Amino acid sequence: MTTSQGRILIIDDEAEVREALETLLSQEGFEVEPAEAAEPGLRLIERRVFDLVLLDVKLPGMDGIEALERIRRMDPALPVLMITAYASVENAVAAMRAGARNYFTKPWDNDKLVADIRTTIHARRLETENVQLKRALKERYNFPNIIAKSERMLKIFDLVEQIAASRATVLLAGESGTGKELIAKAIHAQSPRADRPFVPVNTGSMPVDLLESLLFGHVKGAFTSAIASKKGFFEVANQGTLFFDEIGTVGLETQAKLLRVIQEREFTPLGSTDQIKVDVRIVAATNVDLRRLVAEGRFREDLFYRLNVIALNLPPLRDRKEDIPLLVDCFLKKYCEENQKAVRRFAPEAMRYLMDYNWPGNVRELENVVERAVVLSRDLVVDPSLLPETLLEHSGKGPQLFSFLDTRPDASLFEILDECERRVIANMLEKTNGSQTEAAERFQVPLSTLNQKIKRLNIEVKRKGRNAHSREREEVAARN
Repeated sequence: MTTSQGRILIIDDEAEVREALETLLSQEGFEVEPAEAAEPGLRLIERRVFDLVLLDVKLPGMDGIEALERIRRMDPALPVLMITAYASVENAVAAMRAGARNYFTKPWDNDKLVADIRTTIHARRLETENVQLKRALKERYNFPNIIAKSERMLKIFDLVEQIAASRATVLLAGESGTGKELIAKAIHAQSPRADRPFVPVNTGSMPVDLLESLLFGHVKGAFTSAIASKKGFFEVANQGTLFFDEIGTVGLETQAKLLRVIQEREFTPLGSTDQIKVDVRIVAATNVDLRRLVAEGRFREDLFYRLNVIALNLPPLRDRKEDIPLLVDCFLKKYCEENQKAVRRFAPEAMRYLMDYNWPGNVRELENVVERAVVLSRDLVVDPSLLPETLLEHSGKGPQLFSFLDTRPDASLFEILDECERRVIANMLEKTNGSQTEAAERFQVPLSTLNQKIKRLNIEVKRKGRNAHSREREEVAARN
């Protein structure tokens, strides 16, 4: 039995339009319910759950714009696509202001309509999953700023929950941009010290005198510019948590003083002879192998073992790619709000580039890519042309795409998207040795949809090691 691709409500007063849409969408695997006017359509929304509404602008009685406003009050998250035979700038602006996801004029392109419906429903389900996941993480772990569903990250969350109540030092290892500070904050937030200070210290490339002054404080006159006494981070973080980022960059002289504070729980401010007692939990992070630094004589072995009481290794983003769509959705909302933009989602082609990329800069790099796309976007959907060139080149499609843009500077957005789609499908067919059935399964679309796209985009299907009879049999199956 085929799984439904989603439930769609069609509100249109023309029976021919309703029937045509119902036939088209049913063939694509959607459940469809028709309504001939706004009022019966609104009653259906009250009784049933829909993934999307196709709403005509011109309707008898209540018009589409008013119906859209009613739908937004009933279910703000329910996506609505407007359809009309009366295309105008005023209608488009009114529809988008009222909250429509997109706007189609009659007659529309079936492929583009179906593609937009699929990506809109996928985006809504992703948003719902994101909200549910954040709620679940908050209820279980109280991690308001962290989102993940991958098995490796959930194991990290479980460990954080277990170790938070202790005062044991924690060493967080992982590449830059994997979220070590967020995990450190989560440890602090879950601990009995949550209402006390969390003090982050970035020790990278900081002069020894300045670092020691920041850590331990100084008294007036301790050095030339010390015109007043000042507390150090250890004193500020008393009864709280001190987070050392890039702990591997600390010099050997400062390492010895850190070791003493951890062991004795006391220190001496610069220029003073008085000892100050502190109760501070230490969480340290490193993006380098501290064992290698120990072997090279650049990091004290005794300090390493003091820090390495509990070690957590954060996986790079390339090893938890199932988290990418959730992170993209989260960052998209953040930067749309900051930049007052209405970007809805990433196009499937753009998302495939994100999923194929290895992300050497990890989550931080992904966040930068999403912010860049939001700032540069002039449309509701982020297409591959808004992604950094280095990211496009990684998959081997970038130079070809930019070659196309160079030779066709007058290309419309739909022509550019068609070119992207053509290259993505051709690349997948090459990976599947020309098997449309396998390619459709990987794309998670019906075989008939992929077959139609191959014909429309004039993509040549090549197969190796298969006879003509086998190819003919598969092509017949695709057409059926």
